[in-house]
Amino acid sequence: MQIGMIGLGKMGANMARRLMKGGHTCVGFDVNASNVDTFKAEGGLGASSLKELVETLQAPRIVWCMVPAGELTESTVTALSELLDEGDIIIDGGNSFYKDDARRAKTLAAQGIHYMDVGTSGGVWGVERGYCLMIGGSKPQVELLDPIFKTLAPGKGDIDPTPGRDNFTGTAEQGYLHCGPAGSGHFVKMIHNGIEYGMMMAYAEGFDIMRNADSENLPENLRYDLDLPEIAEVWRRGSVVGSWLLDLTAIALVENPDLSNYTGYVEDSGEGRWTVQAAIEEAVPAHVLTAALYSRFRSRQQNTFSDKMISAMRKQFGGHIEKTKPS
Repeated sequence: MQIGMIGLGKMGANMARRLMKGGHTCVGFDVNASNVDTFKAEGGLGASSLKELVETLQAPRIVWCMVPAGELTESTVTALSELLDEGDIIIDGGNSFYKDDARRAKTLAAQGIHYMDVGTSGGVWGVERGYCLMIGGSKPQVELLDPIFKTLAPGKGDIDPTPGRDNFTGTAEQGYLHCGPAGSGHFVKMIHNGIEYGMMMAYAEGFDIMRNADSENLPENLRYDLDLPEIAEVWRRGSVVGSWLLDLTAIALVENPDLSNYTGYVEDSGEGRWTVQAAIEEAVPAHVLTAALYSRFRSRQQNTFSDKMISAMRKQFGGHIEKTKPS
């Protein structure tokens, strides 16, 4: 299939690479011309403007936006709405607020333009591992784009189906899922990221406790000088707390055991806040996810080893670079 990719940063470019490797034709645009040049050198078709990208694509046009959520996504979707025709499809693969998706879908539907939201997880590793896709939109368009989703997703790989799923025939086992109408994909991704906050906080606090197991506040016979990289490694093998986040934690600890390369200034990209807001609206207790969000706020005032560990994990899975703490 032919698809336009807007945003050729670390996520968008890698997704386009995976699509091209899978036999699809990609037309790419980025406000940074050097990113477009790199993309063209790798076999992609480059566009110098949104207009050129749209004119290069064949109808019905499929345009995937992989730009930061917020005003940049809003302005990009608005600009596309003035260039596309009835029957064309806009996909927002970033981390937009799900209520914005529902609004955009309704507005674009009046023009006959289809809008889909795709929560995308996989970070900088997705180009090789594949991306977990949480899709919101109308069923006909989801089915039309199935070859795109199948290429981007990990596939079954070496993960056995969950016991009892013998009669399930959906795409979840392939790593992508049509969650429901517009907004539902980003809603599910929002909760996914909220859970991620909680998991990262749990690992970070646990390793921080172990790092301080030789504290002078403890009886001398109960002080332990623990090797954190080795503990992370042994937990990766058969442990109940094993996960990809733990794998990335182990990598970070091998690279920098005391995490001295990190300040511990932990950002939040918005989804954690939205998750807490959704919990409030639904009157659902979310103690862990809320506390994990608040811990990120605190990290910007006083850093601990656990804050540095979360920064290290964020760099491992998403290439996130710490901001410098205001002086």
